[in-house]
Amino acid sequence: MNSYPGPITEARPLGVKLHIPIWLLGLITFSGTLAMHIFVPALPAAATDLGASIGEMQLTVSLYIFGLAVGQLIYGPLSDRYGRRPVLMSGLVLYTIAGLAALVSPGVHALIAARLFQAFGGCAGLVIARAIVRDTSSPDETAKRLAIMNLMVTVGPGLAPIVGGALAATLGWRSIFVALCILGIVNLLLTWRKVPETGTRNVETSVKSLSRDYLGLLASRSFVGYAIGGGCATTSMYAFTASAPFIVINELGRPATEVGICLALLIFGYWIGSMIATRLIGRFAMKRLMVMSNLVSIAAALVFFGFAATHHLTLLPMMASIMVYTIGAGVASPNALTLAVSVNPKVTGSASGLYGSTQMAVGAVCSALSGIGGDPGLAAATVILGASVLAQLCFWIAVTSGNIRRGDLAAEA
Repeated sequence: MNSYPGPITEARPLGVKLHIPIWLLGLITFSGTLAMHIFVPALPAAATDLGASIGEMQLTVSLYIFGLAVGQLIYGPLSDRYGRRPVLMSGLVLYTIAGLAALVSPGVHALIAARLFQAFGGCAGLVIARAIVRDTSSPDETAKRLAIMNLMVTVGPGLAPIVGGALAATLGWRSIFVALCILGIVNLLLTWRKVPETGTRNVETSVKSLSRDYLGLLASRSFVGYAIGGGCATTSMYAFTASAPFIVINELGRPATEVGICLALLIFGYWIGSMIATRLIGRFAMKRLMVMSNLVSIAAALVFFGFAATHHLTLLPMMASIMVYTIGAGVASPNALTLAVSVNPKVTGSASGLYGSTQMAVGAVCSALSGIGGDPGLAAATVILGASVLAQLCFWIAVTSGNIRRGDLAAEA
């Protein structure tokens, strides 16, 4: 069934012009993912200081990812019901307080709990910043602004380990949480001063109404196609991220320093794709741009798979194909997200949260699948190729379902 009931409320008209700096929305989004990556270099030092095992310290990262995935499902409906501004500020408060709790943690279990709550706070920005962009922009403008945000946000995974390692080496691992607390306070003050309310509050608060929102989205072939397709097109790169050390060091016999170069190219390719998207959106229909850019990713994945399957994988073709793959992903990402949250503007927050949670889930599955078998290069290539083909299938289902509501995507007409 493709019809979507939606809550009984009036949606804010598209194209409402409110002056909310895109750099601020990017900073708020960036903060949630920054806290995930910045602590990784400090894990050994924190383990020694707290007398914790490697497995216990890894929980501070894996549960953070879990918190990001689950929290996005919660903040979406809350922002639709109570408004973007109060829910966003509440999330930033939680992010800051949890960072303070992590700073003073006496043991590893307290640190794990603090990190989980830090993720619950940090993911508010991931959901609500996207919803604010959708509230205040036309579809084409939304895709452009999301692409610009991607340019800023993708800097995080590249810089965070460097910053985290430097802080841990010079000031100790707890200094990382001092920095995150300061960032949370800055975000809170800037949000209070510069972010007005952009959404329209829904009148229903029951669990039944929230369940109906999500069930309505899950019943929409368009939304499910864009969400799963968007996840497969973008976070499938986690398969390569998880396998890169084993491919570069063990399989190719290269020095460990080249692992960082490969991961940097992953981010750089996505950054280039986002920059290209800002130039092409408006010139081409979003659906066509999304599908064509994913075809580029499929072609790159085929090249990677061909070298891995024939046991001719070397560093240069692997790096080139992965970079092209992420360029395609960088172009597809803002288009898929814009189309997904435009299925029903009355529940933009819920759609944004469900989309983000789907991305995390797809990334986690792809990362786990890349560890199967004894050939990490072939495993990663197989997962990436399969995910990109699945993305294309999902996009085709979404585009042909005809479930976009009248007026949602006027720019596509």
